[in-house]
Amino acid sequence: MAIGARDKIDRELVRKYAKLKMDNPETTKLVDSQKMLSAMNDYAAMQKSMMDMNMKLKNICSSVTSKSAVYMKITFNPPKPRRQ
Repeated sequence: MAIGARDKIDRELVRKYAKLKMDNPETTKLVDSQKMLSAMNDYAAMQKSMMDMNMKLKNICSSVTSKSAVYMKITFNPPKPRRQ
């Protein structure tokens, strides 16, 4: 499963901001890089667990739906040829 821009606007924003570079080195001192990486790791782990739970929920729902289905036997009786 791919994760990324989902529509045209998101793709254009990613393309626009991917070219920008940070020229202000003082801003890197404001945020501890280890805390930022830890926060990003936590967010990614949460997103992964949410995707796993969503997949499990889909599997459970589909199995419940398939087990509750009632099938009827339908036979096809072709018409008998007429005697002439």
